[in-house]
This record gives sequence, structure tokens and C-alpha cells, in this order.
Amino acid sequence: MTNEMSKKRLTTRDLITTGILAALYVVCAFIGELIFGFFPVLTFLCPLSIALLCGPVFMLIIAKVPKHGPIFITGVLVGGVLYVTGMYWLMCLAYVILGIVAELVAGSANFKSRIRNLISYMIFVISPIFSYAMLWINQDAYVKYLVENGTEQAYMDTMIANAHIWVLPAMIVGNLICSFLSGKFGQHLLRKHFEKAGVV
Repeated sequence: MTNEMSKKRLTTRDLITTGILAALYVVCAFIGELIFGFFPVLTFLCPLSIALLCGPVFMLIIAKVPKHGPIFITGVLVGGVLYVTGMYWLMCLAYVILGIVAELVAGSANFKSRIRNLISYMIFVISPIFSYAMLWINQDAYVKYLVENGTEQAYMDTMIANAHIWVLPAMIVGNLICSFLSGKFGQHLLRKHFEKAGVV
């Protein structure tokens, strides 16, 4: 029993690996943000590009450290970095909370189920949607927060003008499709590693 418990604990090596891969996830997320983020009309595509780029890294985290902790740590790191850089606080909080949920989903099968690992990623990477959703939930508070944190008013005005009623559901569907494809691609790339680990 003690042996089994020690295997589940994060070692120093696990924490170092998690830190490196979580940092890589942050880099990929920022690249996904930068692709469309500079353009207020195209900014609604950011959650899709993030979902498309980060799948292989997320699956690599599970493959390298199939234990409880790394997904949550990644959520805390991503959320923390985004908060420091002035992103809307709800998205940062979503990364932390959904990091817990995503870890519980993958961990419910001991990180050995491809389907649950894929669902875990799809849950985790929907976090950016929580920021954009505020345009329809509490637009004034959202605009005020971002403008106070350095976003130009003209940028926000263009965003608002293009925030049509169909945009939010389209973003959610697009995010889910992109995260599914990216997660599957990541699993394909790491197939040999997962097979050695007994992932089915």
C-alpha cells in the first residue's frame, strides 16, 4: 500500500517536467492568442487557435506525468500568467477551476483512457471562452476592466460592434471541434508512449 501511494505522489523530477511542459503550454497559448488577438474583428477566433495549438502539449503532460497534480498546476500557471499580463480575471479563474475538473476526469481512469484524456483537454481549453462570454453577460464591467488594463477603447468598440448574438455559440462549437482534433492529433503523435504506459 505504501509503495502504491509513493508511486502516485509527485516527485521532484515530476514537478520539473510539469513546470517545463506547463511553460510550453503557456507559450503555445500565447501564440494562439497572438495569431488573431491583434485584430478586434478576428479576436473571437483566439479560443479556437489556442485549442488547436495546445492539444499535443496537454497530451504530453499526461503522457510524461500520469498523476494527479500536473493538469491543475498547468491551469494555475496559465491562469496566473494571463492575470499578470492583464487578461480578464474570469478566464484566469476558469483555467484554475477547469484545471481541477479536467484532472478529475482524466484521473477517474488513472490517466489511462484516451477518451477521458481527450474530454479532459476539451474541458480545460474551453477556459478562454469565459472571458469573451462577458461581452454578452456584463459588457460594461468587461470593457472597463480591459481598458483599465491597457486595451484601447477603439479596440473594444470594434469588438462590441462585431459581437453578434450567434458569435458566442459559434465560438463554443468551434472551440470544441478544434480541441477534439488537436487532442486526437496529440494522442496520435504520442501513441507509442501511451501504449507503453497502458493507455487504451
